[in-house]
Amino acid sequence: SLQLPDGEDLPLPPVILGELGKDPQNPTVCFYGHVDVQPAKKEDGWKTDPYTLTEINGNLYGRGATDNKGPVLAWINAVETFRALKLAMPVNFKFVIEGMEEAGSVGLEKLLEEQKQCFFSDVDYIVISDNLWLSNKKPALTYGSRGNICFFVEVK
Repeated sequence: SLQLPDGEDLPLPPVILGELGKDPQNPTVCFYGHVDVQPAKKEDGWKTDPYTLTEINGNLYGRGATDNKGPVLAWINAVETFRALKLAMPVNFKFVIEGMEEAGSVGLEKLLEEQKQCFFSDVDYIVISDNLWLSNKKPALTYGSRGNICFFVEVK
């Protein structure tokens, strides 16, 4: 919980930890995402209710569709597709899905510290799917974060 200035304790939403696969021959990839959003009102320029996912001409509009509910669902759908096609998983999957990112990820650091020897002990790679779009047709690919890791990727 989070203690408010008036002393009241505010319960925090749970962080979802999920995993699929424990093949020791496969690397383990942990995918991070969040499902909370910034406040929005229709008067902010929305053509529809921002909290009702709406399809218009093949595009989906709704608060959090790109930051970050859509990317979270993309990873889950990828796993679902592998399973539906009965394909071998190329990696072991772990998921961290939180609901406090827009407020500074309150409580996440404590959870990470508590779980580093358990849930995170076998994680080889972390993928953060909380990225931005440079334009309506150009997503960003973030390959390093605050000096944590940098590498070269060539796509042909």
